[in-house]
Amino acid sequence: MNEHTSEIKTENLKGAAFLSFPEMQGMLLSELRGRLNFNSKPSAIYGDLLYFEDFPVSSIKNLNDIPYWARTVMLEPKIIHFNSIGEAASSLKSVQRNWAPYQYQFFRRANLIQEKLPYVNLKVRKFPARIPNSPIGLYTLIDEKKMIASAHTSSSLPAGQIVFEEDHENPPSRAYLKIQESLTMAQLLNGTALPKEGERCFEAGACPGGWTWVLVNLGASVYAVDRAELSPELMQNPLVKFQAHDAFTLKPSEVGRCDWVFSDVICYPERLYKWVCEWLESGLVKNMICTIKMQGETDWSIIKKFADIPGSRIVHLNYNKHELTWIHTTS
Repeated sequence: MNEHTSEIKTENLKGAAFLSFPEMQGMLLSELRGRLNFNSKPSAIYGDLLYFEDFPVSSIKNLNDIPYWARTVMLEPKIIHFNSIGEAASSLKSVQRNWAPYQYQFFRRANLIQEKLPYVNLKVRKFPARIPNSPIGLYTLIDEKKMIASAHTSSSLPAGQIVFEEDHENPPSRAYLKIQESLTMAQLLNGTALPKEGERCFEAGACPGGWTWVLVNLGASVYAVDRAELSPELMQNPLVKFQAHDAFTLKPSEVGRCDWVFSDVICYPERLYKWVCEWLESGLVKNMICTIKMQGETDWSIIKKFADIPGSRIVHLNYNKHELTWIHTTS
């Protein structure tokens, strides 16, 4: 169906368009085949945006049906033809307030369109950051007078991505960005408050201390376990208790009650799943965040086991590599 408003022409499209994480198109296509049993080739590719005319949008019942390797999904895509920057902005504003761009070309033109739209925070964020859980559309210029857009998307993050200000001096590793993002996502998706003063955290495989650094800066105490010590500054921090040990061989009863349990350990997903279940069955933990490290070809059956744990969410973070993040919260 086509709609005409002045010189603006809109074409409603079938299917959906998936925005992959940078350099992750292969992982997205593999997941569509292996987890969602969808084997079609893209009808069109716009940078990292893959459009599938025959994708059955009705099969998406909840967020677990969204590919993890997609930053966001255009669930009601349409092509909009326009003759000017003003027309482009007007066509979007006539649908809803909030829009964010994904661009792989025509960057200046897209910036001019965005300037005419109601303000949306597209800036690099300073942690901690609270993200509004409100609908946001996505649009992409595919030539100078045509864009693909969708008011209905799968993420309330602008273009499905959050980027944090980087601290190049204080954290002992760049892994701190991963826990900052995962805690932000737990807050956004589940309404879970960040760790705070008076709360106790257990971190498995904590060396050199990127995650511990974030947690103590939030005021929480950390029981950090690894074979190697943390950075000297963290080893001297009164909020940190360190033990040289294989964290996965410690029983939950030996660690004690925790508000949060974390793991960024490199291990097989099956071993991580067994360890996670031990903690949950112990009743000694409220919230858990763990990185599921992919080992070669993804075994979607073990990923499903994580997803099926009540209160769980699986996400691919902007700061994840060949890995997924499992978030389990009680709130």
